Amino acid sequence: MHRTLFCTAIACLALFAMWATPALAQTINLKAELKGSNEVPPITVSGSGQVTAVFDPATRKLSWKGTLANLTAAPTMAHFHGPAEPSKNAGIQVAIPGPGASFSGEATLTEQQARDLLAGMWYVNVHTAAHPAGEVRGQLLK
Repeated sequence: MHRTLFCTAIACLALFAMWATPALAQTINLKAELKGSNEVPPITVSGSGQVTAVFDPATRKLSWKGTLANLTAAPTMAHFHGPAEPSKNAGIQVAIPGPGASFSGEATLTEQQARDLLAGMWYVNVHTAAHPAGEVRGQLLK
């Protein structure tokens, strides 16, 4: 009888741990400081910005909010790029729809994108008509 109760208790604890683990997974906060000197090659502009993001490893969901100020003109596009070190350029990973003075969004990443993001290999790039390759850029870091 005691053995049956013990086995049942262990089984219940194992099931609870299995179900609770995703719920207990911690989100990861990331931030990028956007400026022209971060562009590759660097440019001199007075524009700046900031992106804060939260990544949920359990769902691979990336949520972000950003602000921009003093750009030469309204942004034409914005993207998350990677994988790349701060001194390199890379392809688009996720588009940021409708960038303006403030913007937000979310996307579900692939496993490889998640690994690159968490390794600090993604950056945010904001493009304008005056700087179609990018006016302000910042590496997205924990």
